[in-house]
Amino acid sequence: MADSSNETQQPAKSLASKYRGATVEDLDPPPALSTSPHAPIASALMSAFERDYTHLTVIHPEDKSLLGYISIPQLKKLLETRQVREEDPVEKAMVKFKRKGKTYRLITLETGLAELEQFFEGDGTGSKQDFAVVTDPARRFVLGVATKSDLDEFVKRRPA
Repeated sequence: MADSSNETQQPAKSLASKYRGATVEDLDPPPALSTSPHAPIASALMSAFERDYTHLTVIHPEDKSLLGYISIPQLKKLLETRQVREEDPVEKAMVKFKRKGKTYRLITLETGLAELEQFFEGDGTGSKQDFAVVTDPARRFVLGVATKSDLDEFVKRRPA
């Protein structure tokens, strides 16, 4: 009979050796590009295209609290199917963060890349993520966005 504790430790050990203690800060994530929920979708799209971003965070216009995000690929689909129009406000197409009943996974510059990979893979929940919002430890400021492709590129660039 296999030892189940060994099975769960093995993936963690292989991830630790894969990243060798690197953190989100080592990814050098670009600053987050944020928009207001009241901004027109067209302006959010233009901002994303100009900087080649796939996700924009949506922040409250006054207190700058994080409300949700826009996935540009998803937004394009919504526009193509006419579920939203370019004149519509961003809030009509954004994914809102659920504050109640769900544990928020804090991702900071100090978060290990092994932990970030586990977050992208759904932490065993089956709910895979394709990006992470990087905040300060108190979750007051959005510092950047890290994507699964950022993680993959880091591994490719790093000598074995």
